[in-house]
Amino acid sequence: MHFYISATLTYDTLGFGEFDDFPETSEPVWILGKEFNALTEKDDILSHVTSRLWFTYRKNFPPIGGTGPTSDTGWGCMLRCGQMILGEALVRRHLGRDWRWVRSQSQREDYIGILNAFLDKKDGYYSLHQIAQMGVGEGKSIGQWYGPNTVAQVLKKLAVFDSWSRLAVHVAMDNTVVIEEIKRLCMPWLDYGGAACVDLQGGMSERNGCLEGACALAEEETALWNPLLLLIPLRLGLSDINEAYIETLKQCFQLPQSLGVIGGKPNSAHYFIGYVGEELIYLDPHTTQPAVEPCEDSQVPDDTYHCQHPPCRMHICEIDPSIAVGFFCRTEDDFDDWCLRFRKVLYDVSSKGYNYRRFSNHLSTKPLFRTVRDFSDSDRLERFFDSEDEEFEILSL
Repeated sequence: MHFYISATLTYDTLGFGEFDDFPETSEPVWILGKEFNALTEKDDILSHVTSRLWFTYRKNFPPIGGTGPTSDTGWGCMLRCGQMILGEALVRRHLGRDWRWVRSQSQREDYIGILNAFLDKKDGYYSLHQIAQMGVGEGKSIGQWYGPNTVAQVLKKLAVFDSWSRLAVHVAMDNTVVIEEIKRLCMPWLDYGGAACVDLQGGMSERNGCLEGACALAEEETALWNPLLLLIPLRLGLSDINEAYIETLKQCFQLPQSLGVIGGKPNSAHYFIGYVGEELIYLDPHTTQPAVEPCEDSQVPDDTYHCQHPPCRMHICEIDPSIAVGFFCRTEDDFDDWCLRFRKVLYDVSSKGYNYRRFSNHLSTKPLFRTVRDFSDSDRLERFFDSEDEEFEILSL
């Protein structure tokens, strides 16, 4: 086991001076499935980035487990990135993809409910406390480095208790998305042939936990589909990313279902939300801020949960090859659309001359990952490992 000491293996972005302004370029800017023009829509770009939930290191929160750390500086950056990708899914779920945060504006009840789930306290559904303690079951001691796969597995377990959001979290292993497996997860009341086998309301009532102050599910939210958070852990190289994957990875940010990517550099995690040219755009959790408590009127002081400076950028070749890609499908139609769009991405990449020497058994090119119809197609090995700890490349040329 290896532990991280904040004095040597972390940094604070606020100590590095001014942030680079967003580049003025004619190249398209893609952020979480939306395209922008940096020359004419700069304010829209910054508003879009600022509206994302930004989770960073915090200090002076209640001790984890009662006697544990009171700060995650130096070890919690990947946990914070996991919070950010999940937070984006919850914003899409409850507020919609076009929602925008405005400083000092009166807060919606659903927005407060989302923030409450992430506050640094033991009873927050997705608090650092819950993630760190649930990670013990994944073999990670409190204060130990997490990789993308560990965070994905922990978020999957925690989401079960959040009956307000009713997310179906699926972690696709072995670079394979099995369509039947996901549809069973999102529509558990249906049998294989599509016939109802479980009463919808009865099935929902079995889940416990409810965000304090959360309003009842709206009528339209009782449709026969649990909104899907799809997380796909990948390893795209040994010590560096294999350039064969770069084009497909960039196109993932163009899909309307995109939640971005969690990954980073060795021992330094980031939440990647888009790209411009050959640079990835990301939110950086390496800023230590004081823990936040709700006000007496239940409002949450939220300025520090939104990044109000230009987003960070790094060349795509600098990214660590161990990542997890995220997508959100609110409805079954969204998921079917995602399947069609991703197959087109694979076709487009293949047609542009990316010739691979090893081919998938189910698609006409070697993909970043693949979709198959059902279990019989997948030919998968059940390898539940932390991909960031493996010393090989899953899909090699």
